[in-house]
Amino acid sequence: MNVRQPKPIDDCFLKVQDEYLRKELSDKGTVDYRTVKEFRPGIRVWKGDITLLECDAIVNAANERLTGCFVPGHNCIDNCIHTYAGIQLRNECNAIIEGQGHPEPVGKAKMTNSYNLPCKYILHTVGPRITGKPTEKDRGLLRSCYRSCLDLAMEHGLKSIAFCCISTGTYRYPKDEAAEVAVDTIDRFRKDTGYSIDIVFSVFKDDEKELYEKYVSALG
Repeated sequence: MNVRQPKPIDDCFLKVQDEYLRKELSDKGTVDYRTVKEFRPGIRVWKGDITLLECDAIVNAANERLTGCFVPGHNCIDNCIHTYAGIQLRNECNAIIEGQGHPEPVGKAKMTNSYNLPCKYILHTVGPRITGKPTEKDRGLLRSCYRSCLDLAMEHGLKSIAFCCISTGTYRYPKDEAAEVAVDTIDRFRKDTGYSIDIVFSVFKDDEKELYEKYVSALG
């Protein structure tokens, strides 16, 4: 499903696809974000599959085309989200890019439907690619990714959002520095806006979980 390029598809295929994906989801079981332990009021850290989370929105670490990873079958979060949402997501993302007439800029975000995922929406953001040590510009762009997603959530009245570790995979942002930027940006947003929104930091690995727990626990 993450190999097929964006193009129209007939209703018969979509019916079979959706039945299959919903059965897969039922077999795996979903996770209500509210069952995840809070480290600070409204802030949680969870190690698991973000595509299983029941919340208002999950965040996808996308590329500039928004249409899934450019490496077919690559086991990255971008491909996982596109695969389990269904090909409707790739078509919607392609329509966004065609409509705006240019690739998605780094640090911005777009919102789409979630289709066969248990969340309500998906927020797609393009993180900075790192070569060497992150610069102040890189840190600003990563901060903008988180802030753009939060601004979209506030604009649409969303009350819960699960963030992946933006840019720390193939884009090579150091995990420790990325976690610090993520937690600080969200803390500033909550304080600056007063907007009440539940945050989940969704991670893949134990070292990522430890980093986020460290930074979240240190918040004043």
